[in-house]
Amino acid sequence: MDLNAIRALTDTDMQNVNQLIYKQLESDVALINQLGFYIVNSGGKRLRPLLSVLAAKSVDYKGSDHLKLAAIVEFIHTASLLHDDVVDKSTMRRGRQTANAMFGNSASVLVGDFLYTRSFQMMTELNSLKVLRILADTTNVLAEGEVMQLMNLNEPDTSEDNYMRVIYCKTARLFEAATQLGGVLADVDESIELALGEYGKYLGTAFQIADDLLDYTADAEELGKNIGDDLAEGKPTLPLIYALAHGNDEEKALIKGVIENADGTEVIDQILAALKRTDALDYTQKRAEEEAEKAIQALSVLPESEYKEALLGLAKISANRKK
Repeated sequence: MDLNAIRALTDTDMQNVNQLIYKQLESDVALINQLGFYIVNSGGKRLRPLLSVLAAKSVDYKGSDHLKLAAIVEFIHTASLLHDDVVDKSTMRRGRQTANAMFGNSASVLVGDFLYTRSFQMMTELNSLKVLRILADTTNVLAEGEVMQLMNLNEPDTSEDNYMRVIYCKTARLFEAATQLGGVLADVDESIELALGEYGKYLGTAFQIADDLLDYTADAEELGKNIGDDLAEGKPTLPLIYALAHGNDEEKALIKGVIENADGTEVIDQILAALKRTDALDYTQKRAEEEAEKAIQALSVLPESEYKEALLGLAKISANRKK
C-alpha cells in the first residue's frame, strides 16, 4: 500500500486529529498561538499520529481516544523539534525557517514547554495509568536521547552501537509508544500490544537511519533543509561512522577533522566521495532496510486487515525515503 492509499484510508480520523491539535493549541497567550500554529502548520508528515491511528484500527479499536492519543504524540514530537532546533542552531526545517529563526530561542523553548505540559494535561483525560506511565517514560527517554546526541557532537569515536542507542531514544521510542498504545487502548492481549510496540521501534530506527542518509543523498529543495547540515553540526551519523571504520588514512583524517571541528560544508564534495568509495551510503541504506524488515516481521501476529497492510506499507516506505 502506497502513502496516498494510506492517507486515504485514515483521512477522516486524521482530519479529526488535526482539529483536536488546533483546539488544544489555543491559549490566552498570543505568542503561544502564533508560534504554536507556525510549527504545527510547517509541513510535517504527521507520521507519529498516523501510526497511533493505524495501530488502534489494526486491532479493531472502536472508541475515539485514539484521536487524543495521536494529538498527544504529535505535541510531544513538536515540542522536541522546537528544543532540538534551538540546540542545533538550525535555521531551516521542511523548507521553511525554523521557529527559533523566526521567533527567537527563548520563545521556542518556552512554547516547547507549553506543548509538553499540554500533552500531559491531555494524557490525564484518557484515565489510564498505563498510558500515562508509558508516555511519561517515553518523554523522559526522548530527553535522554537528546542529551546523548549532544554528548556525541564533535566525537569521531562514536560507535555504531552508541549511534543506534541514541536514535532509539531520540526517535524510535516515540514511534514505539505511538503504536504500542494503540493496543493498550484496545485492551488487546499483551503479546499483540508488545508486537505493535516492536513494530514502532524498528520502524522508528529505519526512519531515522534513512533520515541520516538523506543528509548526504537528497536534493536540498526536496528535503527542505540544507544538505550536509548534520556534517556542519559535527554529528557522527551512521554514514560517517562506517566510513571512518573502512576508509583509508586520508579519508579517516578528513572525516575525523570535520566531525571534531564541525566545518564540513567546505569539504562536502570530498566527504561525499569518501562515503561513496567506502560504500558507507549503501551500507546505511541496507541497515535501514534491515530495521524495516524487523518491523514487518513484528506484525506477523496481527490479523489481516487493510490497516495492517497500511502499517506494512509504511515500514517499506520508511527505509526508502526521498524526503
